[in-house]
Amino acid sequence: MSIAIPAIPRSWMCALLFCSIPAVAQEVTLSAHVALTTGEPAAKAMQAGNVVVWLSPDPSALPVPAKLPRARLTQKNKSFEPHLLVIPVGTVVEFPNRDPFFHNVFSLFEGKRFDLGLYEAGSTREVTFGKPGISFIFCNIHAEMSAVIIALETPYYGTSNQHGDVVIPNVPVGHYTMKVWYEDALPEMLNGMTREITVSESTSTLGILRMATASIPHSHKNKYGRDYDPPAPDNPAYEHP
Repeated sequence: MSIAIPAIPRSWMCALLFCSIPAVAQEVTLSAHVALTTGEPAAKAMQAGNVVVWLSPDPSALPVPAKLPRARLTQKNKSFEPHLLVIPVGTVVEFPNRDPFFHNVFSLFEGKRFDLGLYEAGSTREVTFGKPGISFIFCNIHAEMSAVIIALETPYYGTSNQHGDVVIPNVPVGHYTMKVWYEDALPEMLNGMTREITVSESTSTLGILRMATASIPHSHKNKYGRDYDPPAPDNPAYEHP
């Protein structure tokens, strides 16, 4: 005995097919402009580079991270290049020594704590930044060397150029916590700039982010918590012939 199966109307078939395809989240590109002053009433605007702005969604809304590229903080001419490095959590950062003398990279204050020890010209050591945080990087031999690595759990971030322009691409619509960081701003000011925002399909800008800089001393101790010894040019830790 055969059973007749009624035909599915074309309109139903289209609806079933449409419902089986997951909706693609709408994404937008956000911009912002950073305006820095010294905090004085008549102060002129300053160059506003290296201000980091990031948007943190609810943890359940974070995308599955792809394979992370390695990052690099190079030691060259007794400085770190670049001075500021923003990376996703889990990134491996290489620290190549491109100077003709020894370095000892360390970070023992905030964020990732590590000490790479003394290593020679042409060699490289690496560190995995496995949790979010701001790490201040120094050399135990050369007091003038410093850098900052910011590890973020969110992929939605941008760093301002010298004109203060920030671009954060591919941000899905939704609710976020916006945070801002700048090396020469006081923590209480940065905390005061944290706010909740909603990104919609019509959102294109985070507006103007006005910040007053502060005279923050950037001197630091060595990895033993002591003042740096005066440079000794004959010591191979400083120079090679």
